[in-house]
Amino acid sequence: MTSLEQLETFRQSVYALLGNGRDALFDLMDAVVVSRSVSSFAEFSLSPVFRRQWSSLYEAVADSHAPRPELLKLYVQHLPQQHPLVLAGDHTAWPRLYAKTLKDRTYEHQAQPLSGRKPVTVGQGYSTLAWIPEAAGSWALPLLHERITSFETPITKATAQLEAVCAQLSSRPLSLWDAEYGCAPFIVQSATIECDKLIRVRPNRVLYTAPPDYAGRGRPRKHGAKFKLNDERTWGQPEQSLEVTSDSLGPLQVHLWQNLHFYQSASHPMHLIQMRRLSDKQTQRPLWLVWVGQTLPPLQQLWQFYLRRFAIDHWYRFLKQRLHWSLPRFATPEQGQNWSELMPILTWQLWLARSLVTQAPLPWQKPLPVPSAGRVADSFATLLIRIGSPAPDPKPRGKSPGWPPGRLRTRRIRYPTVKKGFKKPKNSTL
Repeated sequence: MTSLEQLETFRQSVYALLGNGRDALFDLMDAVVVSRSVSSFAEFSLSPVFRRQWSSLYEAVADSHAPRPELLKLYVQHLPQQHPLVLAGDHTAWPRLYAKTLKDRTYEHQAQPLSGRKPVTVGQGYSTLAWIPEAAGSWALPLLHERITSFETPITKATAQLEAVCAQLSSRPLSLWDAEYGCAPFIVQSATIECDKLIRVRPNRVLYTAPPDYAGRGRPRKHGAKFKLNDERTWGQPEQSLEVTSDSLGPLQVHLWQNLHFYQSASHPMHLIQMRRLSDKQTQRPLWLVWVGQTLPPLQQLWQFYLRRFAIDHWYRFLKQRLHWSLPRFATPEQGQNWSELMPILTWQLWLARSLVTQAPLPWQKPLPVPSAGRVADSFATLLIRIGSPAPDPKPRGKSPGWPPGRLRTRRIRYPTVKKGFKKPKNSTL
């Protein structure tokens, strides 16, 4: 099957899976891809590929219910038979600072605070689990992109997503996670999932070595000596060491310590990796990683795997800047989730079309050897003319009668911002 046939088959499969309003949804998705810059959600109706009235935008998003399990199976069918299959998980915020009538708003972390304030915003958080197809580049193909409700945490949501995806895979994948997931709760909750994990940990963490042999008196010890990441005197000698030279990072020094654990996950041993960049002027701060899995890869490959995690950060930027994910101001969380379900579909279409488009960079842009998702989106309009849309032409139904005269309008309910409870653990050495 050629690349063009794969793309057409994928679009037909998605169209068959979508329920109510699928004709308008497909026009909306095509309008999103070909619209480089818009200032409001209603402007998508002005795109030449959107063949309906502007009110169909909101109606389609409100009435649609994309079948997430079926879409996940469709994405998994396009995964290659490679080992290991690399996944990456993270979460991001959809800021809704002034949406007081939006239900279930929470306080979310924001990477770039404004005016020197704390890195916190008000809105809704979304958790993503994506496939990272290439060892280098910015491509990340999301498998699940779901809202984190006020009853969930990023850790519980990521665990549920990882379990759902691994249940569909035929081989054991490798998942990559940022420092927020480098904690005992995530290690414990994801322990039964058939998946290897490579997680960054913060440099102020405290780990513990394996306990000494039982002396025959009292309760057996669960923990050995403390291993403070910010105190070199507690490290001891590493089991493995390696010095390599990377084309992009320069000279590197990598160390490995085995059989360490967090205080609250003593029954789940981990391997600790330290990666440090060596500079002629000064020694850079080290990067700490923990490996949780079955077979430990060679140390020379292990540190390279984690560099692929940054592709999901590129996708989040592409999601907000080019796919206009956080542009709409929907009235309900359900509408926001329905709109968010379209983002993985759009990304997979661009991935399948990457070899079918001709790059058309702007005058100040340089051609790329491998087109990024943004470059494919900018050139997708010419391909869309060739493949068309599976949605039929609209059938006018006449003018709507509008709001009935004399019918009262009720004001929307204003909901308070939900502040998730957090109890500081008694022992701060998690």
